[in-house]
Amino acid sequence: MDELPQEFWLAVEQFNQHQFYACHDMLEALWIEAMEPDKTFYQGILQIAVGLYHLGNQNWRGAVILMGEGINRLRNYQPSYEEIDTELLLKQTSQILKTLQEAGPEQVLSVVQRLNYSSGSEQPSGNQTEQLHGEQLADGTIAFPVLQKFPLNAEFIYRNFLRQFVVKTINIE
Repeated sequence: MDELPQEFWLAVEQFNQHQFYACHDMLEALWIEAMEPDKTFYQGILQIAVGLYHLGNQNWRGAVILMGEGINRLRNYQPSYEEIDTELLLKQTSQILKTLQEAGPEQVLSVVQRLNYSSGSEQPSGNQTEQLHGEQLADGTIAFPVLQKFPLNAEFIYRNFLRQFVVKTINIE
């Protein structure tokens, strides 16, 4: 597993600034050239970005389909992958998807209006983190998905070491 290229981190910044079309273009260029497991990782984030782009254009069907596909592609990358907190991304995106599915296409505008765009680029702390991981924020809005770095702690280091060890052991045999 190599370090992710600088273009990926630019795409993360674009995602967090809700520049989903630009994020899509950047990730698509990386995805075309990538090898697994990065290829599926890029594709999952790309699909969520395009789903959010569709949501911004009130395209319920496009949003639901692409967010669902992106969530499915990223399921095996939890709780983190290459420093990205995929668990948080998936929880937030799943909440939007669930809300969209419950509301139906006729209510897509009301879902868009409930999105809390301010949660995008800030690093949450304390009680905010609990709210972001919850289904809704305290004011009834829905947390907007964010790509943020996974906190480096002993658990993160252990899991990544274990994952690399298992992959290397399997490849040797």
